[in-house]
Amino acid sequence: MKAVTVREPGGPEVLELGEVDDVRPGPGEVRVAVAATAVNRADIMQRLGHYPPPQGAPDWLGLECSGTVAEVGEGVTGWSVGDEVCALLTGGGYAEQVVVPEGQVLPVPAGVDVVDAAALPEVVCTVWSNVFMAAGLRPGELLLVHGGSSGIGTMAIQLARQVGARVAVTAGTAAKLEACRELGAEVLVNYREQDFVEQVREATGGRGADVVLDNMGAKYLARNVEVLAPSGRIVVIGLQGGRRAEIDLAALMGKRAALIGTTLRTRPAAEKAAIVSSVREHVWPLVADGLVRPVVHARLPLAQVAEAHRVVEASEHVGKVLLTL
Repeated sequence: MKAVTVREPGGPEVLELGEVDDVRPGPGEVRVAVAATAVNRADIMQRLGHYPPPQGAPDWLGLECSGTVAEVGEGVTGWSVGDEVCALLTGGGYAEQVVVPEGQVLPVPAGVDVVDAAALPEVVCTVWSNVFMAAGLRPGELLLVHGGSSGIGTMAIQLARQVGARVAVTAGTAAKLEACRELGAEVLVNYREQDFVEQVREATGGRGADVVLDNMGAKYLARNVEVLAPSGRIVVIGLQGGRRAEIDLAALMGKRAALIGTTLRTRPAAEKAAIVSSVREHVWPLVADGLVRPVVHARLPLAQVAEAHRVVEASEHVGKVLLTL
């Protein structure tokens, strides 16, 4: 089958579309004929040689996909050949076929095109597991999302608004902030020109943010603690700003705050299945009703994978960049 491989660590030019061995499902697994996949920051990190796939995962990239069930393994009861699905993957989505545990498969939501459904699994599972399952965002609270125009950010805005929370975002251009506003964000911070701590405090009467969803890591850690409201929660899901930083524990303790660091890709299959099940129960009805939608910046054929990586790496996008087969 055709798949995108990484010739050697480097820039987008090291991505090559070639032939790899076919995949077959084992017990409890489903083989999906891929209609589309999506480019995630983790794919870029893996391409650069900084994020190797977990043991047992394919060497080629891709953390989510959509398509049609082509084969079911022994013991699979919830899926049948021909079902339109999307799936959360450990890797291997940049290919014509992928094998995935049945617990990480979701039906394509009503009203969503099978291609656009590839924009959903990774961002929805990331946002739901972190903002709601881990940080417990509640109605009336304020969520601060760094990188509000990203795939993660655009989904976090929508889901937070659906539970009755307010949303503040940071982004680097007026156009990106406007896109966030259209999705429901109220507090818009251009991080190139404004201080997010000052802007959030001003918008909340000095209280601050109840939950911070952070993709920057070390660079923003001290300021994230500063912007927190009493009993606030910081969830770190990315390390774009570095992995090591000092923290003032007295400041964290004084606010009775929590600092949570998580990953999704390396979680055991049972934990991923639990997240996927919760997403199907709580989020999929919102998508089916049109209250939450995938935000797609571009759809490019798999052969243009290098261009797709350039767009995401340069942060030129709002929402998701898809690769179609």
